[in-house]
Amino acid sequence: MPGGEVRQVSRVILLDPADRILLLHGFEPDDPAESWWFTPGGGLEGAESREQAALRELAEETGITEVELGPVLWQRHCAFPFDGRRWEQDEWYFLARTQRTEVVTDGFTELERRSVTGARWWTSEELLAARETVYPTKLGELLRTLLAEGPPGAPVILAPEIV
Repeated sequence: MPGGEVRQVSRVILLDPADRILLLHGFEPDDPAESWWFTPGGGLEGAESREQAALRELAEETGITEVELGPVLWQRHCAFPFDGRRWEQDEWYFLARTQRTEVVTDGFTELERRSVTGARWWTSEELLAARETVYPTKLGELLRTLLAEGPPGAPVILAPEIV
């Protein structure tokens, strides 16, 4: 980030009635062959809270507004190159549930329109078997634990991911 700032990010672990998780498929704009799956979410704007950012980003990226926002499950620090610059982020992952599974991407930013190709609902088994890149890493294991044990009593600090 410019000036070495750490971007404050809210992400959403969105589960449907069948306990499937919604992930977006993205790629590096300059190299579409470099792709990955990731959770909806993004940076805080203005004075909004982490919860407000999670709900806003979810609505913008998926069109889904009918959600029950739950607790923060995980936190992680990550840094990576994307679209010609370096991003450093402090990410909080909120649990959310919805009855709606139709995804609408009308709220995408210009960058998202250039770098996101779609969305998919995944079971934990599908994630565990996936050969594709998924962020955060070990999301399949994290989801399996969440579904088996419920939300943690306090947010779990995930290992930093620095690329």
